[in-house]
Amino acid sequence: MLDASLPTDRGRLEFNAVSKAYGPTLALARFSHDFAPGKVHALMGKNGSGKSTLVKILAGVVQPSEGTLRVNGTDTTFASPHDAFGAGVVTVHQELSLIPSLTIGENIFLGRLPMARRLGVRVIDWARMHRDAATLLADMGLDLDTHATVSTLSVGQQQVIEIAKAMSFRPSILLLDEPTSALATREVDLLFTLVRRLRDRGVTILYITHRMNELFQIADTCTVLRDGNFAGTIQMADATPERIVEMMFGETAKARRPARQMIDRSGKPLLDVKGLTRHGVFADISFQVHPGEILGIAGLLGAGRTEVMRAVFGADPVDAGTVTVAGRSFQRPNLKTMKDAGLGYTPENRKEAGLVQVLSTHDNLCLASLARISSAGIVSRAAEQGFVDRQIKDLAIKVPDPMLPVSSLSGGNQQKVVIGKWMNTAPKVMFFDEPSRGVDVQAKRQIFDIIWQKASEGLGAVFVSTELEEVLEVADRILVMRQGRIVAEVDPTEITLNDLYELCMKDRT
Repeated sequence: MLDASLPTDRGRLEFNAVSKAYGPTLALARFSHDFAPGKVHALMGKNGSGKSTLVKILAGVVQPSEGTLRVNGTDTTFASPHDAFGAGVVTVHQELSLIPSLTIGENIFLGRLPMARRLGVRVIDWARMHRDAATLLADMGLDLDTHATVSTLSVGQQQVIEIAKAMSFRPSILLLDEPTSALATREVDLLFTLVRRLRDRGVTILYITHRMNELFQIADTCTVLRDGNFAGTIQMADATPERIVEMMFGETAKARRPARQMIDRSGKPLLDVKGLTRHGVFADISFQVHPGEILGIAGLLGAGRTEVMRAVFGADPVDAGTVTVAGRSFQRPNLKTMKDAGLGYTPENRKEAGLVQVLSTHDNLCLASLARISSAGIVSRAAEQGFVDRQIKDLAIKVPDPMLPVSSLSGGNQQKVVIGKWMNTAPKVMFFDEPSRGVDVQAKRQIFDIIWQKASEGLGAVFVSTELEEVLEVADRILVMRQGRIVAEVDPTEITLNDLYELCMKDRT
C-alpha cells in the first residue's frame, strides 16, 4: 500500500548548479531549481534544450560534470539507475518495456518474482504474486485482472501498467517521459486520473511532454529549459500558452523569416493528395505540391506527419483517398508504384530504414535505381560508376573510398548518401523526414542548401522536422497537423515561431 503519511522531505527534489558537459558542448548549464514534493511538475523545452540530460542525471543514467543533487532531503550522487531506484526515483520511459506475452502480474514483478519453499524446493509463489499485484492495482484505483495477458490490453492500459510497475518500487519521485504520445483521448483521461491519484498520495511527478494543452489539465507548475539553461518556472494557475512559448524560445520566437522567390502554383501540381485516411492514425488529409515548391508539415510528437508521408509513399496502407503524381492517380499506393511514379523518400531513421550499413557507399547510392542502371537485367560496376560519381560530386559527399562501408561516414555524409540514392531515380517529388537529425551544424546547412538547389531545378519537396525553426527556415508553405488532421495552412513569412508553436500545441476545436 502507498503510505499517505509522508515525511516532510519525502519527494523533495533540489538541483544546485548542476551542469553536464560532453566535450566542449554544455548540455546542461548550472541548473538550479527546487521541485516541491507532492506536485506534478511539467518539464518543457524544445529538442536540445537539456530536458533529456536533466532526466538522465536524475535517473542515474549519466553523472553531472558539476553541481549537487538533493533527493528526499539528502545530498546524493547516482552512479547508476540502481542507485536512483534505491533513492526512490523511478522513470517511466516513452517506449514501453512490457513483455506482451506475459500477464499483468508477471510484468509488474518481472525480475523479482516472490519465492516460496515447497517440499524443500524454492519455487515461484504465483498466488502471492497475483495477490500483491491486485493489491497494488486496487490501491492505485485500477480495476484490471492481473492474470490478463498484456497483449490483450489497449495502449492506454499498457501505459498505466507501466506506471503500476514503477509504483511497485514505492518511489517518492516518478519521472514520466511523454506518457501520452501514443494514447487516444479516453486513454489520456485514464492516465491523468491515475497521475492525480499518485500526486494526492504525495508522489512527486516530473512530467515531460511536448503537448501544451496537457499542461493545463495535469500540471501544477511548468519549468522550462532553453539551450541548456534554466529559463524559468511558472505556476500553471498563472500561465498562458504564449508565456510558456516565450520562455522556451526567447526573442527568436517573435522573429519572421524573410520572403524568398514566389512559387508558381498556377499549373498542375506534381503531387495531389485528396482525402487520405488511415483509421485511428490520420483522417481526410489533402494537399498539393507544385514544381519547385517545398511544403513543410509542422506538428509535435504524435501529430501524424511521418505516418502521412509513409502512406503517400506506399509504405503503409490507407483506408480511403487518392494520391496523384504528375497526373497519374492511385487509390491504393504501394512502394513500387509510388517509386515508379516519381516519389523519393529519405526516412527519419536513416541507419535502419535509409541505408544498408554493411554495404559500401557505392552500393547504397545505386540501390534505389538498379532498374535504371541495369541493361537487360544485368548490373555492372561500370554502369553504376556514373551514377555514383554524379551524386558524390553534386552533393559534396566526403568519402575517402566509395567502396568502403557507408557506416564509416559521418552522420551528415550518410544523410547525403540517402538523398543521393533517391536523386539517382530522377524523382519528381522528394519527402525529407527529419533530414537534419543527428548531423552537425555545417552538415545541416549543406543539406538545406541541397534541398533549396533541387527545388530551384523544379523538384517538389515535402519537408518534416521536429524543429519548427527548421520548418520555418526551409519551407515555402506550411501545413500544421494535430492529432492526425491538418488544422491550418500558413505562410512562413507571415508567422512567428511563437505563433507556429501555439498552432501545433493548442487544443483542436
